[in-house]
Amino acid sequence: QVQLVESGGGLVQAGGSLRLSCAASGRTFSRDVVGWFRQAPGKEREFVAAIDCRGGNTYYADSVKGRFTISGDNAYNTVYLQMSSLKPEDTAVYYCAVDTTQQGWRRYHEAYDYWGQGTQVTVSS
Repeated sequence: QVQLVESGGGLVQAGGSLRLSCAASGRTFSRDVVGWFRQAPGKEREFVAAIDCRGGNTYYADSVKGRFTISGDNAYNTVYLQMSSLKPEDTAVYYCAVDTTQQGWRRYHEAYDYWGQGTQVTVSS
């Protein structure tokens, strides 16, 4: 069982920045794919970004490319999502998720084994 702890959400004005963090209790992500997803009210959960921690390859949704950056610390104890140039449409609950199957990155949320509790990001206009 992998328990994920997210932090860093909050309220920010449009154009501002936030950094989300995701850590796993008692283990590192060094062999995993770690993804961030988000879900706005009345909408389906959507892929935001992912990192394959085995080689550091990163993947982004078109809607956040150039504005968001996913990264990990040296040992991949923690994965970050740096969000810049935030827009009101980025408002959502953001979830960290981990795929431990070592099959490489997959976009769909069903591929991920474990999920965090979610953290609210609200961008005001």
